[in-house]
Amino acid sequence: MNKTWLIAFLMLAVLLSGCTAQNGQTQPTTVTTTTTTNAVDITGFAFSPATITVTKGTTVGWKNKDTTAHTVTAIDNSFTSETLNQDDTYSHTFDEAGTFDYQCSLHPNMRGRVIVT
Repeated sequence: MNKTWLIAFLMLAVLLSGCTAQNGQTQPTTVTTTTTTNAVDITGFAFSPATITVTKGTTVGWKNKDTTAHTVTAIDNSFTSETLNQDDTYSHTFDEAGTFDYQCSLHPNMRGRVIVT
């Protein structure tokens, strides 16, 4: 009797698995992903990645993962953050194409670049 129930259950499972498509067509699957390619970490007294390339209109975000305070300051002063303590964030939207070099105003040897296409 147990074999009969097992066989019936397996047959039902096989039949039901074929009932997910309509008119012989499979339904498209939508996959949503979140990307952090526009994110720059401040860690180890460095911007990581040091250079990032984005398209015009993109917002780039920085997060200070160091225990030391830092800033994000454009060399041409077109943007600047407040002092960022550990886990603080700053973001800037790049509305014009070009190359934007920046540094930490507290540690000028820390340099980064945003290339906007």
